[in-house]
Amino acid sequence: MGKWNDTDEPNAYLITFRTYGTWLPGDERGSIDKYHNKYGGPRSVPSQGRESRHAERLKSQPFLLNAATRKLVKSAVGDVCRYREWTLLALSVRTNHIHAVVSAPVSPGKILNDLKAYSTRRLRENGEWHFEHSPWVDKGSGRYLWTEEHVVSACDYVINGQGGPLPEFD
Repeated sequence: MGKWNDTDEPNAYLITFRTYGTWLPGDERGSIDKYHNKYGGPRSVPSQGRESRHAERLKSQPFLLNAATRKLVKSAVGDVCRYREWTLLALSVRTNHIHAVVSAPVSPGKILNDLKAYSTRRLRENGEWHFEHSPWVDKGSGRYLWTEEHVVSACDYVINGQGGPLPEFD
């Protein structure tokens, strides 16, 4: 297989993770499970019954980020990137998910875990998360961005493709 760039290392990663309970298996938007987890492949079939069963198992209400908690998460993501000496190229913190484009000499799993851990700690320190479980879904996504074009496209998606600005008061 030929090289994607000069180093055979990705230039960056598109990291995505969702807040707890906001996109359950069976959701009408489709979902990922062990049978539907191939890049570009189909999602599982929507099922109201399946979604209801998963909703009944939630340990708390679904978690939506308001203006204050979005600011805390933005700050935590910036802090972990500075501390780890990673380059944060783009960030969008929405009400139910986070997208970040990060360039770092580590795996996307390490980045994902650290972003979630720092954000959780910040939320707890500020009295915004009181539960034992995480405010995030168990997993997330770390897409490899091999070329400069991939990085530019991902940054554009994160900055401009998430809908309009969210209110700073809610």
